[in-house]
Amino acid sequence: MTTAIPAAHAPRNVRWILLGVMLAMLLGMLDNMIVGTAMPTIVGQLGGLNHLSWVVSAYTLATAASTPIWAKLGDLFGRKPNFLTSIVIFLIGSGLSGAAQSMDQLIGFRVLQGIGAGGLAAGAFAIIGELIPPRERAKYMGMTASVMALATIGGPLVGGFVTDHFGWRWAFYLNLPLGLIALAWCQVMLHLNARRPNAKIDYLGAALLTVTISAIVLVTTWGGTQYAWGSPQVLITIAVAVLGLPAFLWSQQRAPEPIIPLGLFRNRNFVLTSVLSVIVGAAMFGAVSFLPLFQQKVQGASASNSGLLLLPMMVPIIVVSQIAGRIMSKTGRYKLFPILGGLCLTAGSIALATMGNDTSRLEAGIYMVVFGAGLGFLMQMTVLIAQNSVEMKDIGAASGVSTLFRTLGGSFGVALFGALFNHQAHAGIAAGIDSIFTWSSILCAIALVASLFIVEVPLRQGPPAAPKEPAKEPVAQPS
Repeated sequence: MTTAIPAAHAPRNVRWILLGVMLAMLLGMLDNMIVGTAMPTIVGQLGGLNHLSWVVSAYTLATAASTPIWAKLGDLFGRKPNFLTSIVIFLIGSGLSGAAQSMDQLIGFRVLQGIGAGGLAAGAFAIIGELIPPRERAKYMGMTASVMALATIGGPLVGGFVTDHFGWRWAFYLNLPLGLIALAWCQVMLHLNARRPNAKIDYLGAALLTVTISAIVLVTTWGGTQYAWGSPQVLITIAVAVLGLPAFLWSQQRAPEPIIPLGLFRNRNFVLTSVLSVIVGAAMFGAVSFLPLFQQKVQGASASNSGLLLLPMMVPIIVVSQIAGRIMSKTGRYKLFPILGGLCLTAGSIALATMGNDTSRLEAGIYMVVFGAGLGFLMQMTVLIAQNSVEMKDIGAASGVSTLFRTLGGSFGVALFGALFNHQAHAGIAAGIDSIFTWSSILCAIALVASLFIVEVPLRQGPPAAPKEPAKEPVAQPS
């Protein structure tokens, strides 16, 4: 049976229960940031400079492709065993990555690590959705925003310190003690019901989804950077994505337990929050990728503390998400927050697009605060609204799709903004940044329009309903 925490007791109990979940989620988000800082040292020892990008891309690909699969498996077989399994896979991948003796081995082990990370991301949101009723959930969704901000800021700092003092292998080994703590904590503290033991796994859908998502991410990763857009590699990958998507949709219509139930997209709020997730991912990853470049090259900031350069954007994410969550828990109203998020993101993007060689750090910091406030209003609110739009049996799938769309949006955003930046780079760094945020403001305006059409469905106040057990046949009593 589900051990759902009654709303009246949630603040005291759930923080402790979710501590291990948040630690595991932090490890998955932190890893790429740490490894990115260690990459020069890794290449110096293992060689393989031409495969450098694959150390990051392999992890990202595996995470994106596995996220919705993990989410669906959690719906079918229970979130606790699913989440614990993903932690174990992530730890095995981390240990093997730290012991890698060649670049090819490291890339392969990073795939394994990324598969585990996909389960960490999908499982954390779904566990929150199962334990906590929507009216209380927003306060705890703010915890995930804090984890994401902490990973973005702390990752480069931790990666640099660990690599300099202990060696690059400890960038991976560091996950082992922390992950084991998270594993033990979740084993003891999490009490969630098992689902349908006789459910069928949609193997065809999982395979088609993996191929399609991998092709999409590769197109955005390769196009215009590693390979020209008209190269055979990119064109073949585009063809795989174009053919794979309808094939996947066809399989989902016929599967008894589809990986992504297409019925979810008949719900207006779910569709709108999916659009918002894509745009939020594009805006956030674009800003994280290119704002430090402007600060370093134009404003003369130090590259050694690159994570700290994003503090003006990351702190508002933490503060605003917490405030919005508490207000929503008290009032039960949420439509205002995505609208405010769209407004702040659009205003912040327009302001950032005006930056030039004479823009001071204070001015840039104020613009980043406005932009970060928009992310704070939207990042976790999109997941919560998506979860509130579906039945409890599909809450994992809904969380996985929302996370997947944010990841794909980030891949598209980095690719699009990278192409824009390279096109304008001849005119200077500032011109490239202007171009990026001009287009970002257009995307954010679309998010604002989408948020206006969200229907405010009342949030449930009681704990999630446990699944009904089948009625037992009466036992005949001896006469």
